[in-house]
Amino acid sequence: MSMFIGEALAGKGNEIAHIDLMIGSKTGPVGAAFASALATQTAGHSNLLAVLEPNLLVKPATVTITKVTIKGAKQATQMFGPAQAAVAKAVADSVEAGIIPKDQCEDLVIVCGVFIHWDAADDKKIFDYNYEATKQSIANAMGAKPTVDEVLAGKEKAAHPFRGF
Repeated sequence: MSMFIGEALAGKGNEIAHIDLMIGSKTGPVGAAFASALATQTAGHSNLLAVLEPNLLVKPATVTITKVTIKGAKQATQMFGPAQAAVAKAVADSVEAGIIPKDQCEDLVIVCGVFIHWDAADDKKIFDYNYEATKQSIANAMGAKPTVDEVLAGKEKAAHPFRGF
């Protein structure tokens, strides 16, 4: 398969994390999306590579993209700080755990959509929730979760927290 797709929500309050991600080959559609995300920066949507620390890029190379328009230095710092650090750590831990095969790390890339609420205040919660959501998203993507049968079995009782009714 050339593209694996994962999603997860973790936490609560304004620090809630919602991750959408794609994992795939550098030579496939995810590779094209990865390159486009890095090459296409717009006001309020600064995409950045996930790093464990400066000069220590995570593998597979991962670009974090904003799912909302970043409005102000506080929100930008949260994206560039605890959110991207959480994504990087979750990717590295997923490789270490064998969820992402180590021997494929140079061939794969990840595009990871990150949500930072404009009223988020607690950087530790931002890190913790984004780590949890990213780790779960990766496991879901690599494990083809949910299955079609799980979706069909759960569709009638599903209760999305932001549905509004």
